[in-house]
Amino acid sequence: MRPFTYRRATDPSFAIQALAVATGNPLTEAEAQPLAGGTTLIDLMKLDVMRPQTVVDINPLAPAWSAVSLDGGNLRLGAMARMSDVAANAEVQKNYPVVADALKLAASPQLRNMATLGGNVLQRTRCTYFRDVSYDACNKRNPGSGCAAMEGFNRTHAVLGTSDQCIATYPGDFAQALIALDATLEITGKSGTRSMPFAQLHKAPGRTPQIETSLAPGELISGFAIEGRWPRSVYLKTRDRQSYEFALASAAIALDVQDGLVRDARVALGGVATAPWRAREAEALLKGQRYDDTLAQRVADAAFAGAVAKKHNAFKIDLGKRVVARALHQAVTMEV
Repeated sequence: MRPFTYRRATDPSFAIQALAVATGNPLTEAEAQPLAGGTTLIDLMKLDVMRPQTVVDINPLAPAWSAVSLDGGNLRLGAMARMSDVAANAEVQKNYPVVADALKLAASPQLRNMATLGGNVLQRTRCTYFRDVSYDACNKRNPGSGCAAMEGFNRTHAVLGTSDQCIATYPGDFAQALIALDATLEITGKSGTRSMPFAQLHKAPGRTPQIETSLAPGELISGFAIEGRWPRSVYLKTRDRQSYEFALASAAIALDVQDGLVRDARVALGGVATAPWRAREAEALLKGQRYDDTLAQRVADAAFAGAVAKKHNAFKIDLGKRVVARALHQAVTMEV
């Protein structure tokens, strides 16, 4: 790990000012980086992937930015809330099981006790070629250098949202629940607080895979909001092992079913895309229909209609379809 300056924020203005300097590759060489739980940042600093000159500790903001409230049927989550606390919240478990499950299935208990919601949605890819600096060819870490994963070992890489510049998979779980439920972000920056649909936070790699989000320098996620309640919702995750492993394929499903008809449906995919992925074509097939296994298969096929596989990850397409179909069945049959 390289030497760095440690600064502890006293309030949001201090943190924003300290983080507002934008230099170099924003993914790895930004002059200052925020520290909350540190479960991603410290890891990547030790690997020499991220090299900030200054680390700004934003934990003093937690008292104001960690509340969890359900007001008028709408959920608000502070960005500094710890993953384990939100997953254990009785109201979240009852009204948003997809959120609780996504958080419970992420990482290990120790990490969930440390990691914040805001930091979790901003976590970096687990792509080996990004995390190992001995590989020069990584367009995320070294723009313009190429993508070693294209012809390398790409079993865990993305099949949706890829480009000829990058096929790295977005690794998180919580983000799939947020994008499925049309969550809104509260962002605090130099100009005050603004709102933005969560779906606009992450950017597909395109020609600039080093730019992962739409946050401006100095901006911090301060909260999340979800309108309405979604008690009929599930998060299903398939992985190589049951404990502390990232998804090979996952699905966040939320349904509104009345008198046997699917009135509204939300389908999001994880472990298979370069960013949190909303499968809107699949949702359209569900709305207004009566659920059966044939419909579930059609929905699963639609969710992966645009998938593009590489040498080692073609299995993810079939696996992902099975995960979607199974998650749909669980959502339809669950007691609410």
